[in-house]
Amino acid sequence: MKQNKANHIKIIGITGGIATGKSTVTNLLKELGYIVIDADKIAREVVEVGKIAYLDIIKEFGKGILQENKQIDRKKLGEIIFKDVEKRRKLNQIIHPRIIQEMINKTNQYSDGNKVIFLDIPLLIEEKNILEKQGLKFDEIWLVYADEENQLSRLIERDKLDMENALDRIRAQMPMTEKLKIADIIIDNNRGISELKDQIIKLLNRY
Repeated sequence: MKQNKANHIKIIGITGGIATGKSTVTNLLKELGYIVIDADKIAREVVEVGKIAYLDIIKEFGKGILQENKQIDRKKLGEIIFKDVEKRRKLNQIIHPRIIQEMINKTNQYSDGNKVIFLDIPLLIEEKNILEKQGLKFDEIWLVYADEENQLSRLIERDKLDMENALDRIRAQMPMTEKLKIADIIIDNNRGISELKDQIIKLLNRY
C-alpha cells in the first residue's frame, strides 16, 4: 500500500483518550475548513452489507451475528471478541487493512489543494507500528489531553455512568501518561472551548 502524497502536504494524526475531547477538536478543525478523515466512520463503512469485509466476517463468525436487516449486530460481535483474544485478532485481520487502505485512498483523494490533512484515529498511538507498516505515515501526531478528573466528570455526564464504571473504562485504555511521551503536539483540553480553539488556531498558523 503506497501513500502517494506531495512533499508539501502535512499528514497529521489526531488521537486522545476516552472523554478527552477529541471530537470537539475535530469538529473545530472542520469548522475552520480543514479535511478530517474519520477512522471510525470508515470502520463502519467497510463492513456494510455485501462488502468484502462484511462477507469475511460472516464466514468467520457465522450468521448469528446478523440483525434482521442483515446488518452486523455490533453488540453481538463485540461480546464475542471481548471474551476471546484470538477472535478479536481475526476480526482485526479482516477489517484493519481495509480501513487503512481506505484512509490512504481518501488522503490521496484530498491531497490536491490542501496543505494539511487530519486523520482522526482513536487508537493511533497503540497501533502506530501497524499503521506505518501498512503504509500510513504521519508527519505529526496531535494528542488531545485531559487529566483523569476531567475525563471522569465528562464521561459520567456523557454516558450516564457511575464512578466505578467510568474509572474502569478510562483504565482499560493505554495510560495518558504513556501517550504523552509519544505525541508530537499536546492539545490541553482541561479548560474551556475558547482556550481550546485558541490553541488550535495557533498550531494551524504554522502552516
